[in-house]
Amino acid sequence: MTRNKLIPILTTLTLIAVTSIITAHILAATPTMHPMIRHGTDYVSTVYSLNWAGYVIPAREGTVTSVAGSFIVPSVTCTKQTTYVALWAGLDGYNDSTVEQAGIAVECSGGKPMYWSWYEFYPSPSVEISGFTVKPGDVIYVNVTYVGGNSFQITIKDLTRNEAYTVTGSVSGALLSSAECILERPTVNGQLTALANFGTAYFGQDYTNVMGTCYATVGGSTPAFGNYPSTVEIVMTAYNGKVLAQPSTLTPDGSSFTVTYVSSDK
Repeated sequence: MTRNKLIPILTTLTLIAVTSIITAHILAATPTMHPMIRHGTDYVSTVYSLNWAGYVIPAREGTVTSVAGSFIVPSVTCTKQTTYVALWAGLDGYNDSTVEQAGIAVECSGGKPMYWSWYEFYPSPSVEISGFTVKPGDVIYVNVTYVGGNSFQITIKDLTRNEAYTVTGSVSGALLSSAECILERPTVNGQLTALANFGTAYFGQDYTNVMGTCYATVGGSTPAFGNYPSTVEIVMTAYNGKVLAQPSTLTPDGSSFTVTYVSSDK
């Protein structure tokens, strides 16, 4: 084959490859991390939710001003089914309709996982953080802080890869009434997605050597999640009550826990 004939063929193949990548990215549905959806009977220290699993600190309105959480990016097992999972730390969303948050998400599509980082000032849509690498096993640190005037500063760091991103945004009507470290199945086009098989997700564990293994500032004090008497465990269930994701108990210092995949309801 001559060189002149080879160049157009290579150009065509390159364009096909680029088009495939762009198309795959465009066709991948954009998930939304949503305020907690309650489901079933709540108990004193346990709440059942259709979309969240983890721990939350509910508090009086206007008193929750910061949250810091760290977690390990799980290695997700994909099938042919399209599934999702997100891990994040944030403020609000437990008893109200806003959430200020950041974390990582995974989409399984066509048997392959796609990992990315994001932030969200809900009800505004989530924003993918361009150029921020996320891989299984990475340690992620998130801090969300209220800075006044309906504004919040979000910082997300990949401590494994020494990457960081900071953004400030405004949220009207934020109540500053809860802090969370959460694993979630997002919504797509207003519908709950199937939960990806994430195995076991690790929150905290003090990997970071920084104050951020699930701490919250409430009324000026910043202890670990487990040191608040109001801390609530959240178990993710399906509509029929089947458990989808189960948190462990908090560690003795109150800062760390795991969430275990149990089932998908799709």
